[in-house]
Amino acid sequence: MLAKPRNPINYSSNSECANPAAVLILLFPVIQDIRFFLTKRTSVVQYHKGQISLPGGAWEKGEQLWGTALRETNEEIGVRAEHIQFIGELTPLFVPVTGFLIHPFVGWVDDEPETSPDPTEVESLFSASVLSLTDQNSCQCEERTIRGRVFDVPYFQLNREKVWGATSMILSEFKTVLKEVIDE
Repeated sequence: MLAKPRNPINYSSNSECANPAAVLILLFPVIQDIRFFLTKRTSVVQYHKGQISLPGGAWEKGEQLWGTALRETNEEIGVRAEHIQFIGELTPLFVPVTGFLIHPFVGWVDDEPETSPDPTEVESLFSASVLSLTDQNSCQCEERTIRGRVFDVPYFQLNREKVWGATSMILSEFKTVLKEVIDE
């Protein structure tokens, strides 16, 4: 799910001096389905303006990374930490464009949680089905021009939204894990 430029790019940041961050794939049941939240970021946030993302953000000194994911989920969409059960962690992902090393976590709540999105960070909040993520037709690719360069950009089509970039790479690993569990 890595967006590939037609011409190589040299980034000034590297994973050794990356800023830690954490995101949360928060799973919850709805009828006969399992869903997770995605946010559309506002145009006033510092990074990834207008993009679809998982709840999350930068690590703060003294926090465990799981705590960062919980804090950011509460700040962005209003789901309180005490309701979330830890399931596991996916592979950390370095994002050279922003210099963040994102630590993705997976959590669970027993019922669809009440939410209260922060309007300064979240333009809209929606949930996507785990089944739609694992559908082979949800993964597509398009050509985009980003900062004057042409990229082939793979993305997931979820709820009429194009989920690309770091979020799609994290969800791709999650999809692989889900398929392994489902096929057992």
